[in-house]
Amino acid sequence: MFSSSTRTIPAHSPVPRHLAVIMDGNGRWAKKRFLPRVAGHQQGVETVRRLVKGCTDRGIGHLTLFAFSSENWRRPAEEVKYLMNLFVAALEREVGRMHQNGVRLRIIGDLSAFEPRLIDLIRRGESLTAGNEKLHLTVAANYGGRWDLMQAFNGLVQAYPEKAGNYTEVDLEPFLAMNYAPEPDLFIRTGGEQRISNFLLWQLAYCELFFTEQCWPDFDEATLDTAIASFRKRERRFGRTSEQLLAAPDNKTNPLAAVLTAPTLPAEFPDA
Repeated sequence: MFSSSTRTIPAHSPVPRHLAVIMDGNGRWAKKRFLPRVAGHQQGVETVRRLVKGCTDRGIGHLTLFAFSSENWRRPAEEVKYLMNLFVAALEREVGRMHQNGVRLRIIGDLSAFEPRLIDLIRRGESLTAGNEKLHLTVAANYGGRWDLMQAFNGLVQAYPEKAGNYTEVDLEPFLAMNYAPEPDLFIRTGGEQRISNFLLWQLAYCELFFTEQCWPDFDEATLDTAIASFRKRERRFGRTSEQLLAAPDNKTNPLAAVLTAPTLPAEFPDA
């Protein structure tokens, strides 16, 4: 369920509750191997499968992937068509496996631009996996953070026109595309770029950011563990001072104390 880091202090744990990922570098990965760009996208689907397993193995409850942005329509038409076909194929092949593994699938974004077959597969996948709880997998497709905010504002105004001029965060949050999930604790972007590119603008307000030069098809569990190790070292103050964190009596509201007193992670979670 959605909780705001600007109003409450999230409970801290050594492993993020919610991981958000921009899967960048597919084209560059392919280019380095003298392959067409689409080969990178195809290999990237295999990486998604590995990451889903990696998250479930590590107890991460929510995983959100940026698969196709509202700006990606600007890419060459042939590449866009391939990506749409790849999306269809991935849903046809992977949804049954997700269901067997206890993964719940949700797709967020403006689905009105997609062909009926793709929309049908999305709805069927969401319906089939609706009762699963082991991992909540969200795929952002034709999604943009500004689109999300605008559709939320429009929904809010339509629902409560009488409150115009007096809306609050609490009023807006139910209309956001990810109103069912906690805010991401850790954001990872592969491919060497260091920006959030219109992804989850509202939800990333207090998220820890991790960037890697590794292209998405090469992303592996070792890099995931490095990102988690980096996350564990962050002092998550949420507006407070370090002294306040050390003085807080309860680890549930004291991120730094939780880190200092947390048991050592096993070998698969290296410190660097």
